[in-house]
Amino acid sequence: MKLSVIIVNYNVKHFLEQCLLSVEKAIMGIDAEVFVVDNNSVDGSVEMVRTRFPNVILIANNDNTGFSKANNQALRIAKGEYQLLLNPDTVVEEDTFRKCVDFMDSHPDAGGLGVHMIDGKGNFLPESKRGLPSPAVAFYKIFGLSTIFPKSKVFGKYHLGYLDKNATNEVDILSGAFMLMRKAALDKVGLLDETFFMYGEDIDLSYRIQKGGYKNYYFPETRIIHYKGESTKKSSVNYVIVFYKAMIIFAAKHFSQSNARIFSFLINIAVYLRAGIAILNRFIKKISLPLADATLFMGGMLILKWYWEHSVKELNYPPVFLYVVMPLYIVIWITSVYFSGGYDRPLKISRAIRGILSGTLFILVVYALLSEEYRFSRALILLGTAWASLSAASLRILLDVSGIKGFKLEKNERKNLVIVAEPEEGRRVLSILQMSGSPVSFIGFVTLNESSIKSDESNSGYFLGSVSKLSEIAELYAVNEVIFCAKDVSSQEIINQMLLLSRLDIEYKIAPPESLFIIGSNSIDDQGDLYLVDVNAVSKRSNKRNKRLLDMGLSLLFLIASPILVFRVKNPGGFFGNIFKVLSGNYSWVGFISDKVAKQAKGMRKGILHPADGIGELIPDSHAAERLNALYARDYSISKDLRIISRSMHMLGRVPVN
Repeated sequence: MKLSVIIVNYNVKHFLEQCLLSVEKAIMGIDAEVFVVDNNSVDGSVEMVRTRFPNVILIANNDNTGFSKANNQALRIAKGEYQLLLNPDTVVEEDTFRKCVDFMDSHPDAGGLGVHMIDGKGNFLPESKRGLPSPAVAFYKIFGLSTIFPKSKVFGKYHLGYLDKNATNEVDILSGAFMLMRKAALDKVGLLDETFFMYGEDIDLSYRIQKGGYKNYYFPETRIIHYKGESTKKSSVNYVIVFYKAMIIFAAKHFSQSNARIFSFLINIAVYLRAGIAILNRFIKKISLPLADATLFMGGMLILKWYWEHSVKELNYPPVFLYVVMPLYIVIWITSVYFSGGYDRPLKISRAIRGILSGTLFILVVYALLSEEYRFSRALILLGTAWASLSAASLRILLDVSGIKGFKLEKNERKNLVIVAEPEEGRRVLSILQMSGSPVSFIGFVTLNESSIKSDESNSGYFLGSVSKLSEIAELYAVNEVIFCAKDVSSQEIINQMLLLSRLDIEYKIAPPESLFIIGSNSIDDQGDLYLVDVNAVSKRSNKRNKRLLDMGLSLLFLIASPILVFRVKNPGGFFGNIFKVLSGNYSWVGFISDKVAKQAKGMRKGILHPADGIGELIPDSHAAERLNALYARDYSISKDLRIISRSMHMLGRVPVN
């Protein structure tokens, strides 16, 4: 057998499906086998592979064994002369494997091979070619010298920026996203080191291949899309710690004791430096706008107080009004703006003003309940509301005009979209977009050839031209988004067009055949996000916040009404316990059916109740349960939670499974 392709998957079903579709085309004419090792995904990945790709050799693990162990499971039984480790969030060209195999056949000294990778925006990924992270190279990388001087042969060794990205070159390190290796080399140097759970294992194996007498090559004659690329997750504290710990393991294993100590010292500096920057950056991003609002609100209130005292009423407010009451007003307004989504990105003025008005309503209700001695001025509350609304709106407009990253206003501008496909598939994808109500302005279809236009005269008004003219069409119609239909357009053509259009600010998405989802890059800061039409996902920030508010409000209501509710619930002791579990933030009143799903779902709490409660018994891991989970997660609303709770009041004392 010539080639073994090994893909390790963990909860990226839609990426995996698209990857396997591209792999199916790429192995045509090659004696090859394909492995998928699933690390206990809960998103239906295993069922999808079994159903759609019966020829794939599937290894379904019962837990997340990590990247190295999972790959080794397949490597130990793989039969190919060449063995490829491939990420599930990739798309390969139709001739990628043939070109790579031909190169390896003609270069017997090659132990490993990497290719030209681009992200979801068509940008070249520098990790396509890397140098050995020696102490000196690590120092240049950590302190930014490699970024300042990327083309330098001294400072640019981490990503080998001085090497032409369009020329074949010998390199030190291959990327684990696409790592083609000669089986004979692996037999000699060993498989992936399972000490590395995630990150670093590709560096370690690449280095051992070189030490085994083989060479590693960067081969740009074929390209792949790697959606994740340099995504924002790499600036997270968790990534910094895990990645640099992997570097310490590598140094201790391969460098001399003195060099390892130097390397570890540099890495520890990097961990604290990068983690500190990440935490500080996140804190500043979260606190900057509320702090600016609070400053403006307080400044305006001070001026209004002075004006009211000296120009209207000729009175003096006591110190408690200045030092306690006014700051309390500000806190209530800021808190209310937060819970109204006034600080969610992109910014929306209406949400901020709604929050201020809600806060004012709360202040006035409390004001009416206070004794006369604590009622200082209703007029100042109303004037302060007007000032807070005006200043909040003005600040957001100013930030939007200034173009500061992360502070753009949400605009209801419709994207100009074209679909690259043959007529039948193009209309299918268009119907999905129309049914979803997506905010796009459909410009027309771009076909693979002019004959498609002539053969479909009934819809000829929607056809703009062939794909060879896509660049001109995109400029003429100010296109913001291009959807490629993989049924009709080859991966090679998609990548060609992405590279040709990379100078334009365009988002690219790919619609797999017979699917109701589209994969693409939604923003330059978040390469590779899954784009689903018609979703109001429970994982959205606003929905998570509203769900938490609902949980807290219901918990307090249940506590107040407990003298009555204890006669309705089956387990009163469990009911009181659940109230405090939800208040503490460990549980939600409504969650997914399977506790396993809740543990894996990002940002979701385990539930006391679930979508099936009140409508009959359901096996947690059944297809019906999976369907209900998906419907609940993809189209969330507070009313759904309320309906589930209202029909399942007697089950509020259920003891959740840990």
